[in-house]
Parts: sequence; C-alpha cells; structure tokens
Amino acid sequence: MGLIKTEKFSKEQNEIALIAKVIGHPARVAILQHLFKINACVCGDLVDEIGLAQSTISQHLKELKHMGLIKGNVEGTSVCYCIDTENWSKMKQIMSQFLDQDVSNSTCC
Repeated sequence: MGLIKTEKFSKEQNEIALIAKVIGHPARVAILQHLFKINACVCGDLVDEIGLAQSTISQHLKELKHMGLIKGNVEGTSVCYCIDTENWSKMKQIMSQFLDQDVSNSTCC
C-alpha cells in the first residue's frame, strides 16, 4: 500500500483525519471520558481506572497530548493530566462543522 500524500488534502481535511485517528482508539476515549468525569487533573490512577498497563496508558496519553486534547503538568515525580479545554473546544468546532454536513433531497441510491 502506498504512502498517503497529506499535501494533496486541505489543512482542514488533514486535521479532521488526525482528530479521528487520535480519538479512534477505545482506550483514548476511555481516558478522555474519565478526565471529563472527574473534572480534575489525574496523576496516576488511570492504570486502575482503564485497566491497561502503565506503558500502554503512557503511550495513549502521549498521543492525546500531542494532539492537544489533554495537557500535563509535572507534580513531583509524576505528570498530572487534564483536558485542554481551549483545544477541546476548537476540536469540537472542527468536528461539528464536518459532521453537520447533511445530504438533503439526494437523488443518489
């Protein structure tokens, strides 16, 4: 299979695809849901909450942080994570515009 040439697509199309990829894993969805549920920063109880190995959780946190959906602060020897509300709002706007496209009165199929 060939390489995807992202330069052939608009910035918006690439951004939507990246968002979909990042939130396309159930562990990441579970992490985000947990952070919203507790409405606070979490500093290490994600392993017990999500039920995956620490290294796996760390990898998922890295992806969510790289996308900007969460942010982390160093507190002592651990990193505490919470939702990046500004970037979350931007992501919601981008995805809402994409998902709100409706086909009305289509003559196809």
